[in-house]
Amino acid sequence: MTETLIKIFNLTKTFKGSTTNALDNISFSVKEGEFFCLLGPDAAGKTTLLRIIASVLSFNSGEIEILGKKIPQQISEIQHLIGYMPQKFGLYEDLSVLENLDFNADIRGISGNAKKQQIEILLEKTNLKNFTNRLASQLSGGMKQKLALACTLIAKPKILLLDEVSVGVDPISRQDLIAIVKDLSTGGTATIWSTTYLDEAEQHADKMLLINDGNQMFFGEPQNFISQTSGRNFLLTAKNKNSNRRDNLNEILRIDGVKDAVLQGNKIRVLNHNSDSKKFEKDFEVQKISSSIEDSFLEILDLKLPKNSKLASRYSLERSRDKIVIEAQNLTKKFGDFTATNNVNFQIKSGQIFGFLGPNGAGKSTTFKMLCGLLKPSSGIAHVSGISLLTSGNEARQRIGYMAQKFSLYGELSVLQNLKFFSGVYGLNLSQSRKAIDEIIESLDLENFKNTNAAQLPLGIKQRLALGCALLHRPEVLFLDEPTSGVDPATRREFWFHINALAQKGVTVMVTTHFMDEAEYCDCVAIIYKGLKIAEDDPQKLKDSIKSEKLPNPSFQDVFAHLIERHDAEENL
Repeated sequence: MTETLIKIFNLTKTFKGSTTNALDNISFSVKEGEFFCLLGPDAAGKTTLLRIIASVLSFNSGEIEILGKKIPQQISEIQHLIGYMPQKFGLYEDLSVLENLDFNADIRGISGNAKKQQIEILLEKTNLKNFTNRLASQLSGGMKQKLALACTLIAKPKILLLDEVSVGVDPISRQDLIAIVKDLSTGGTATIWSTTYLDEAEQHADKMLLINDGNQMFFGEPQNFISQTSGRNFLLTAKNKNSNRRDNLNEILRIDGVKDAVLQGNKIRVLNHNSDSKKFEKDFEVQKISSSIEDSFLEILDLKLPKNSKLASRYSLERSRDKIVIEAQNLTKKFGDFTATNNVNFQIKSGQIFGFLGPNGAGKSTTFKMLCGLLKPSSGIAHVSGISLLTSGNEARQRIGYMAQKFSLYGELSVLQNLKFFSGVYGLNLSQSRKAIDEIIESLDLENFKNTNAAQLPLGIKQRLALGCALLHRPEVLFLDEPTSGVDPATRREFWFHINALAQKGVTVMVTTHFMDEAEYCDCVAIIYKGLKIAEDDPQKLKDSIKSEKLPNPSFQDVFAHLIERHDAEENL
């Protein structure tokens, strides 16, 4: 009989000064060898729950038992058997891969042959054995997370608590991380894996817990959760082949009873309130499809999008479909002997959403920085709105909005102070600044947070603020570098609602993302790998290009993996 290693009963946590519970009567259990997913929107209480289980945070009431011991009374007896990796794991960036592992082994009292053997095993599992002398600061995002995970696993924990370790990691590296952890499950380790990637729970979890505003919404097997929306999912293909898919999406979202709708290549995926599809059949060919975990997640959170984007209503751009707004010609950047981007070429037209995908360290952010005038190319040309960033950088930058990969606003300043600062940076006068700030606060629903310091905001609100700052001066070009990284599906829907509306107004958008479903929202997608552009086309054509008997309906994640594998195979010939 499988042993239950974690038992939580009626757990409640209230922070000092708060009138609401951060966690309210949470109850669940995790068995030996289980891969258990913890889900919830931003600020739901996921991190608080993991910190309590790890005994780094106290709780007000309830009971916790881990490995048969009462927590916190007997934590000292089992602390060495708990591995906890927080969202920002503290690697020593001036130490090498091997030195980080060696240090973590030492502080956990592991020495001699036991240390040597465990380090060798972890280097093999994480594919870091060829990088032992590389400094942690020089690793890609995916490699850093693998090293951080290896440091957490050095003491062979029986309980593994992982807080959004796959955030900002490309799809291939995410699968590697999960494979490493699931391999431990065969040895009996119980893992709680907190994530914003719902597909990880759908594909890998034995059990899941969904919390929202500190309340328990669901505990059980993922398939039981998914079944809550079964029979109400449809894939719509427009009968008018010349119709605009974003116009079609907006029309569908306005239909009574539609709970959710998203672009999926040249089709639209819909979650309806019931199983009747007649209301779609006049203008669309309708195909009934299976439900997903995201459908049930969004329904249980009762997502409601506005009829129109107030953010986009600030614009009155004219859209010319033939006007080339962003252009890269043989764009190359070298850092010493390392070539980060190698002769990259593409053109982006007015009002297009252009997806720029690739694994961690592929050259995406480097390309972005060159296009924004933040980094000088080693060779090649970057044009924005017909202006060369090499000769007229300041003029071009006035037309650009840039949202960086990592939150780059001032944490010690309030929301309002950040908006005032950036309006000054973009050269808005006092009356323009006041008008723009009022519009951004109203459009992005920031009124209740305007006096809160940016560092104290939930991640989803931080991303809203970062987007607002990038749009203060109403730029005609918007660069978004992994804007939804770490953000829950409901917040991502809201974010893309605005991006789609901005594109319809004629704003040209270039975006990077590790969410493969977001690639399907783009008009065109380029994939960069090892500094080279290895593919470029519209999402549906890229999916069609890899169809086979074994893979009749490929996802974009299949496209991504296939093109990377094909390039590696061709490179090794």
